[in-house]
Amino acid sequence: MCELMGFSSRRETDIREYLKEFFSHGIQHPHGWGLMSEECGKREIFKEAVCSAKSLKNSETVNKVPPQSNALAHIRLATVGSVKIENCHPYSQTDNSGRCWTLIHNGTIYSGKQLMKYLHTQIGDTDSERISLALADEINACQPSTAQQRFDAVNNFVVSLSKRNKLNLMIYDGELLYVHQNMRDTLYYKSENGSMIFSTKPLDNGCWKPYPLTQLCAFHAGEKVFEGTKHEHIFVPTLEYITSMDAMNI
Repeated sequence: MCELMGFSSRRETDIREYLKEFFSHGIQHPHGWGLMSEECGKREIFKEAVCSAKSLKNSETVNKVPPQSNALAHIRLATVGSVKIENCHPYSQTDNSGRCWTLIHNGTIYSGKQLMKYLHTQIGDTDSERISLALADEINACQPSTAQQRFDAVNNFVVSLSKRNKLNLMIYDGELLYVHQNMRDTLYYKSENGSMIFSTKPLDNGCWKPYPLTQLCAFHAGEKVFEGTKHEHIFVPTLEYITSMDAMNI
């Protein structure tokens, strides 16, 4: 498994303490880290295939992060794909309209034939990158022109892919932050001062609540703006899955 963190706010906010706590979890997720932040309207992605808790680059990057309205962060425990920077999240794809989609994923795809065609075109070798490539193709096929249409396209994509798969996702399209969980007790959120922060595990002693299960939602400026289909595809770990996680000391 990996861990995810996302942030959406109506105003630029200093999130460095959240990031420091989040990346300290890299001791248990040592195979890479990534951060998407924005500065002067430009999206930036930093990542490295080393333990975030031991990385000088990570420490320097976090300390320099300016106040944010939107951000994504990821720490990786390799389950699919080798340990290299090409397999570190976030992944970004640009659709035919020029909109950039940035994605982080916590989970494993066990049933995803629609993703197999990307095996020979992806840069790394993770199922998460294949999700990113498939999402871009789905957006290009739908050609959405409004935020509602974009949300509907992402919702349909997530629902169709979530069956028999662990699909905890956060996606940022430059306007909306999309968040989805389909395994119980693996994602939490906190609402505070016009901001929403989402994390695999609570990052402080504040009032964190379990994120809704099996329903994609989209957030803008710290507020929920769209709710998707409440589907039935809850991921329930098999004995084999639990054994493999125990072997990794999760």
